[in-house]
Amino acid sequence: MTADEKHIILIVDDEEMVTTSLRSFLELETDYEVVTFTSPIEALEYVRENPIDLIVSDYLMPDVDGISLLLQIKQLRPNATRVLLTGYADKENAIKAINDVGLYQYIEKPWENADVKLVMQSGRERSDLLRRLTSKIGEVEKAHGELMGIQNDLLKVFI
Repeated sequence: MTADEKHIILIVDDEEMVTTSLRSFLELETDYEVVTFTSPIEALEYVRENPIDLIVSDYLMPDVDGISLLLQIKQLRPNATRVLLTGYADKENAIKAINDVGLYQYIEKPWENADVKLVMQSGRERSDLLRRLTSKIGEVEKAHGELMGIQNDLLKVFI
């Protein structure tokens, strides 16, 4: 990611007050590009067409629950950090989310803005590291392929 590119944070909650509150806070306190949706279906359509660095999803929403949404987003954007936001202190579902979707963090409503900011910052850093790791793995695989080609050429010469 270049210095000019903004990190994209996606927030999905069926309560517009929640998305507006989080977007306003993050836009004032960070340089992230914040995209919000009250519909998980529309959010998923957005993710199919656009890269994201981090997603914060409410747990209980009509049509699609937060865990299902995060699972679908994991398949589309595996390096995006996934955060579950809920007003229900339900440890069983948090554990399910951690196991099923590789959940990075679980935030309960009402949240503390300082905590949200910290989660966004560390989650963004995680996404950056995963992106760099994926790139390096690609470079190593390419170099390995080139070395295998050289090895095959050398074997042809000596056999």
